[in-house]
Amino acid sequence: MTKRVALVTGGMGGLGEAICIKLAELGDAVVTTYSPGNTKYREWLSTMNNMGYGFRAFPCDVTDFDSAHACIEAVTKEVGPIDVLVNNAGITRDMTFKKMTKDDWDAVIHTNLDSVFNMTKQVMDGMVERKWGRVINVASVNGQKGAFGQTNYSAAKAGMHGFTKALALEVAKRGVTVNTISPGYIGTKMVTAIPQEILDSKILPQIPVSRLGKPEEIAGLVAYLASEEAAFLTGANISINGGQHMY
Repeated sequence: MTKRVALVTGGMGGLGEAICIKLAELGDAVVTTYSPGNTKYREWLSTMNNMGYGFRAFPCDVTDFDSAHACIEAVTKEVGPIDVLVNNAGITRDMTFKKMTKDDWDAVIHTNLDSVFNMTKQVMDGMVERKWGRVINVASVNGQKGAFGQTNYSAAKAGMHGFTKALALEVAKRGVTVNTISPGYIGTKMVTAIPQEILDSKILPQIPVSRLGKPEEIAGLVAYLASEEAAFLTGANISINGGQHMY
């Protein structure tokens, strides 16, 4: 097969970076996005490419449909049509519902859920026409079980899988798969910044394997879903949470 083009939103750091690295190691041409106006991407890109990954980065406000359109148009022109889309970009604005403002709700819904439509809409017709494509939506265990102080985040992540199931039905016959993964607590910088006593007393006791997940473990699952071998798997939500939530 011709070298695939894989686009990972929110690829600079954390899970996104691990996913970019894994896909590049498997031979994909990997592209990620950065927020318009963010100049720090240059340092990240330089560091990664000095390690031989050959990443490309394009500006994109994933909450804005027109920005997503311009991004995908540029990627297609400069790199090639997108074969694998990983909708990974996301934010949190955690607080109780009582304290949550409309802005707090909108920011999370726009970034975590609207972005999935905005990005997928740009690539789906091409995937269908070429009769091959992979869309992988990165949700969360908290979209499955809920979490105190995360009505906005849990709603957005649950909505991602509703999107997955409906779209998977529409494009299954055309060689395009659409799947969700729902990670639990992963050892990213954001999670490891949690005080150790909180990790030890509140978080790790919820996880039967008694540890945080590794970003590389999530990346490995994404790589499988993006592979030829996963062609019979679509519309699924795969939990990868160390047994924290089973259903």
